[in-house]
Amino acid sequence: MSEVEYVTEEPAHNAPVVLEEYNAAWPAWFAVEEAKIRGALGERVVLVEHCGSTSVPGLAAKPLIDVLLVVPDSRDEDAYVPALVEMGYYLRLREPGWYEHRLVKGTTPNVNMHVFSPGCVEVERMLAFRDRLRAHDEDRAEYERVKRELAVRTWERVQDYADAKTQVVERIIARALG
Repeated sequence: MSEVEYVTEEPAHNAPVVLEEYNAAWPAWFAVEEAKIRGALGERVVLVEHCGSTSVPGLAAKPLIDVLLVVPDSRDEDAYVPALVEMGYYLRLREPGWYEHRLVKGTTPNVNMHVFSPGCVEVERMLAFRDRLRAHDEDRAEYERVKRELAVRTWERVQDYADAKTQVVERIIARALG
């Protein structure tokens, strides 16, 4: 596992994960965030996409909008973080050993913005996973079943819940890229 530097600490979760039935408003929530991001960063946006479970119609999810943001260089935080902070986001963590990933958070609505640089293989994987779930009912059902089974457990950190889904996520990505 790569080194993680938490820029902003958050309290332990120590609870189950609450999943909601698909909400048709989630794409509109993303559209608002996308407009904020594009307005703040302008030409520094290489790509911005709605990803994660709220981007898949019919899939139960945490009411959390996952945003995939590609900027020219995710390591160059001065080129994008201050503008995002002005829009109400904050830098949550850095993962220099995992594609120079940065996680930027928003609170209203709850947003996880995953920031990468162009050419990062994880961008392709995230979009392939999303697109596979959108197009294949059996994969979406398998993923939702695992999510529901895991969600009822008590998790110290929500990331632990996400990590517990790795096996099913990797199976679906393998089918998507196969």
